[in-house]
Amino acid sequence: MTISDIQKVLSTVIHPAKDKDIITLGMVEDIKAEAGQIKFKLVFPSPDALSGSIKKAAEAALTAAWPGIRVNILELVRSKKTGGKNVQDLGEDQLAHIGKIIAVASGKGGVGKSTVAVNLAVTLARMGYKTGLADADVYGPSVPKMTGTEGQVPDVEISEGPDGQPAMELILPIEKYGVKWMSIGYFAPPDQALIWRGPMACNALRQMILQVKWGELDFLLIDLPPGTGDIHISLVHDIPLSGAIVVSTPQAVALADVEKGINMFRNKDIAKPIYGIVENMAWFTPAELPDHKYYIFGKEGCRTMSEKYGVPLLGQIPLVQSIRESGDEGVPEAVNDGPTYDAFRQAAQALIVK
Repeated sequence: MTISDIQKVLSTVIHPAKDKDIITLGMVEDIKAEAGQIKFKLVFPSPDALSGSIKKAAEAALTAAWPGIRVNILELVRSKKTGGKNVQDLGEDQLAHIGKIIAVASGKGGVGKSTVAVNLAVTLARMGYKTGLADADVYGPSVPKMTGTEGQVPDVEISEGPDGQPAMELILPIEKYGVKWMSIGYFAPPDQALIWRGPMACNALRQMILQVKWGELDFLLIDLPPGTGDIHISLVHDIPLSGAIVVSTPQAVALADVEKGINMFRNKDIAKPIYGIVENMAWFTPAELPDHKYYIFGKEGCRTMSEKYGVPLLGQIPLVQSIRESGDEGVPEAVNDGPTYDAFRQAAQALIVK
């Protein structure tokens, strides 16, 4: 199996709108064949609604030619300057100065994953770390509401190519509470349903992460949608994740889905480290009885799960009314000192040493 053989197979993949194959169109770059795997870049001159189907067609052609081969395709959007020369890969430079990129995941909805992600980002910022958060839940973005940034629209900056000519539009994240925020919610009205198929949602996610001018960060948190679907698989293939944390309540029905999330990240085709579990709504503490704990959803469920899978329990976040109220008001609870901030600080501290 040579580079020439791979090019020959990929020349059978046709771009439906242009009626030419992807090799002739110059869309395939940096082909590598090593250790039972084929890797290459699939480059589009602009965002393309057909990108997902073309990528799948390329994967299908290669696996048909070499059954059992693993295919890793990095899908990029690269703008062009006058004269037709490519000048910049989408995202390659924008992630270059980020220390750790950490996915915040949950097996099911309703466990407070976004609340944990937002407050964890604020906590890291308060601890002196340069932090950003990308809201990857393209179907139900909640970060604008929870951070009081609804209605804001990010600015766009035109980057320069090597010769000083305009090269690419970069999105500038919203900054508040010491954190850089990015969400699809900044580009769509709150009441507008985003009716997207998987490939369109994945393309939007890539832009929300790769086409953003993040600058220098110690941590970039990515708030994933619940579950283990197309967006998760696309993310781990296209974004250089450092690892993931999983959020759950101690309730048995939630913990059953935590196992699915852990097994997804440990799948041999994904193989991303799991830094630990954050137990949300670990107990209820009434404001008038701050020393009392009521285990509404069960006790120590996440600790049991962490021991079963050898995954650290990063922290336990209590169910406190002010957390919900603060999120609804757009002021994350971790902005203020108190038991809630202390709980998030404990989780953040455990994450920092990973």
